[in-house]
Amino acid sequence: MNRQDNLVNRILELVGEQLPEGVAALGQDLRHNLAAAVKESLVKMDLVTREEFEIQTRVLARTRQRLEKLEHQLLEMEHNLAQGKRAE
Repeated sequence: MNRQDNLVNRILELVGEQLPEGVAALGQDLRHNLAAAVKESLVKMDLVTREEFEIQTRVLARTRQRLEKLEHQLLEMEHNLAQGKRAE
């Protein structure tokens, strides 16, 4: 069973707990229809897995480090350029 199925099952449990007794007695058909609706909603949300999120977080951190390094290099170059102009 994958994560999405686990999430769907948990949502169905929570919804089932809130339904009036008569409605909950409709049973499997209601559960099947609710499961389909929940899965469709999750697909529309365009969610990512925790693993994908963590990968992108690491990529962003590396990109931020590279950007900071480039900013530092640019400041050094600007400083050196300004020092060179003053010497002339």
